Amino acid sequence: MLTRIRGGMIATEEGVFPGDILIEDEKIREILEPEAPADDAEIIDAGGKYILPGAVDIHTHMDLEVGIARVIDDFYTGTVAAACGGTTTIVDHMAFGPAGCSPWHQVKEYHRLADGQAAVDYGFHGVLQHVSDAVPDEMARIAEEEGITSFKVYLTYDGRLDDLDLMKILDRAAKEHILIAAHCENHGIVTYRREQFIRQGKTQAKWHPVSRPAEAEAEAVSRLLYLARAAGEAPVYIVHLSTRQGLEEIRKAKAAGQKHFGAETCPQYLLLDEHLYDDPREGLKAIMAPPLRRQEDRDALWGALAGNELDTVATDHCPFTFARQKQQGAQNFTKCPSGAPGVEERLILLYSEGVLRNRITLPQLVKYACTNPARVAGLYPRKGAIQSGSEADLVILDPDQEWTMTTGLLHGNSDYTCYEGMKIRGAVERVLLRGKTVALNGQFTGERGGGQYLRRGRSSLA
Repeated sequence: MLTRIRGGMIATEEGVFPGDILIEDEKIREILEPEAPADDAEIIDAGGKYILPGAVDIHTHMDLEVGIARVIDDFYTGTVAAACGGTTTIVDHMAFGPAGCSPWHQVKEYHRLADGQAAVDYGFHGVLQHVSDAVPDEMARIAEEEGITSFKVYLTYDGRLDDLDLMKILDRAAKEHILIAAHCENHGIVTYRREQFIRQGKTQAKWHPVSRPAEAEAEAVSRLLYLARAAGEAPVYIVHLSTRQGLEEIRKAKAAGQKHFGAETCPQYLLLDEHLYDDPREGLKAIMAPPLRRQEDRDALWGALAGNELDTVATDHCPFTFARQKQQGAQNFTKCPSGAPGVEERLILLYSEGVLRNRITLPQLVKYACTNPARVAGLYPRKGAIQSGSEADLVILDPDQEWTMTTGLLHGNSDYTCYEGMKIRGAVERVLLRGKTVALNGQFTGERGGGQYLRRGRSSLA
């Protein structure tokens, strides 16, 4: 069966142009001139709308167990939210497994959690929480057998790797062309400040950002990049960059000629700031790591996106309930589960607050939210592209609709959004996953288990 999306303006990372899209057997068969003769295809009218590639979010946490709580979205509810927000592919970060477990343990666990549940296509980042003699070999086998070609490491938290273990992993990653994604915060700085504030009774939400200062991020970013160079230009990817200082370390590495690395930021670090923590109760909603930063950091990150200095905008979707789970930190911010929802909000926020405010262009939105994430994940051009042979993951965006973002209009299981009450211009009208409509006018029309597991190739950064 043929489907033709007719009358819209196609947006790619290279530009915006009029054209029709012909879909056959889950893939884009052809890009047609708008006046091309009619055929027997089913018609989807996109007149006056933009047609974007399905968005790709390569930083989510579905069904994540963090010890003190489990996120409220599983792989079904979280991917329903993703679909309704225009995201047709996620690459999810695995949680830590039992102490000392093989990396295979979480691979099997995440297949159990996601297979037959996800409503959009999905892949996984592996996780490395310790390094035995066997772990580098297991990492290489997982990449080959499962198509999990990226692995997450942490420079803080209990499952962090020290520099020696990082070198063991980075050395093997360089040889195998495996991407190492890293949460970059200096563990000593963070631990010292948190313990100090607890002793001093400084346990309200406003002390959370002070306990994880910009210097903690910048030092860890710098150290990771130096270690990657020492390991022979190992490919690394800095997740959720939040500060101007961290950005400066990236600029230094690029100026020094370092290659094979990239960085993402997230909408919360572009649109929200540390003033959300002023209210001791409401501030719990924004407890996340890294924390929200200052206006100068937001400006620096927008400038980096405008100047094409960053690679992607992901979400770090990690949702809890405010009424119950976040209240664990009511008396002590260190007891609050860390994270916030965002997988549904990302695409339209980048359009309304980014494109329409002239912070980035529409092609740049496509680059950061669709095409580059697919490249970094080893999924391009299967995903993130509008071209012949790519899978027909598409978003029809109404540029003129105006609405107010509220929790009641969103589809995840969390009982809040950090963007409550924000005035939005533009709306995701229709979302297609491999040619099938899975969301229409804010309603999910897909099915549980409709998403496919993605075996990924090597990252463009590798």
